[in-house]
Amino acid sequence: MDYKDLIKQLSERVDKLKEQIQTEEATKNAFILPFIQAWGYDIFNPMEVIPEFVSDIGTKKGEKIDFAIIKDGNPTILIECKHWAQNLSLHDNQLLRYFHVSKAKFGVLTNGIIYRFYSDLVEPNKMDEKPFLEFNITDIKDNQIEELKKFHKSIFDAEKIINTASELKYTNELKLLIHQEFSNPSPELVKIFAKQVYPTNISSKVLELFTTLTKRSIQQYVSDLITERLKTALSKEDEVQKSNVIDQVTADQEDKSDIITTEEELEAYNIVKAILRQKVNPSRVTYRDAKSYFAIMLDDNNRKSVCRVYLNGNKKFIAYFDDDKKEIRNEILSLDDIFSYSEYFFKTVETLDK
Repeated sequence: MDYKDLIKQLSERVDKLKEQIQTEEATKNAFILPFIQAWGYDIFNPMEVIPEFVSDIGTKKGEKIDFAIIKDGNPTILIECKHWAQNLSLHDNQLLRYFHVSKAKFGVLTNGIIYRFYSDLVEPNKMDEKPFLEFNITDIKDNQIEELKKFHKSIFDAEKIINTASELKYTNELKLLIHQEFSNPSPELVKIFAKQVYPTNISSKVLELFTTLTKRSIQQYVSDLITERLKTALSKEDEVQKSNVIDQVTADQEDKSDIITTEEELEAYNIVKAILRQKVNPSRVTYRDAKSYFAIMLDDNNRKSVCRVYLNGNKKFIAYFDDDKKEIRNEILSLDDIFSYSEYFFKTVETLDK
């Protein structure tokens, strides 16, 4: 199972079990330790993950943070945990104190649902007041998973993460600002627009009028933009459907006597069917043979193609489809290589069943 699937699985687990979690310790065990484990760390190995990590703060000795992830013998990520129902804003100063006296480059404050990632982007060795990454794991977006994946043990590179963290931090803050301005335009923004279309001075009465007009104009613009995107998407879908119809007609018009389904093609079909049984009922997996390719699909529907195999030439190929239904063809040396494309088949099936 790849990292994205692990996080999606954990997301469903958290959403399902949270009401049953009564203590902070239970939150750690049920939600946060599986999250650390998904990063590829051995949570039972103190050389990788130290629970109750001791961090002396000034005159306070023996202060402990919930988890420290170790890299090259030093703490690199500090994780402070709270009960899932607690407001994290009440506890960020606690993480700041730990961060200041350690060698860690990243601090994470979490209640198992909300995760806030901090670093020292503004001032060296001093944790920033605002996180550069924040998400709700029960409603996590694909782009957030991609940022999260950078912390995986197998590819972790602190310098690379820090180089992109600053951009991510300010992008998130700008998105929040845009959301706020679009919802309730500030007087400063309204004045910028009003001065460009209104011929005289902007009085308080005019400002009030243009606040309403600006908000309405933004809403109409966003609505028009969404409508245009939908038209484009529907247009692409129509093109794909037409292409599929043409493919079907072409296949139907081929001289069936020239088409011979080989043992090798049937073996490829059985391999794909065995892979897909993890996601769908095997009875749904069918095939159609054509002169130039051998298609494997769902429900005997040419519009539900999962993949195609090309086995009649000097070279063998497996082909799957991207989000725009474009065929991606790759050479294979043997039919066993088909197994390495399982994730693409799963993704295609998931899209088709939507």
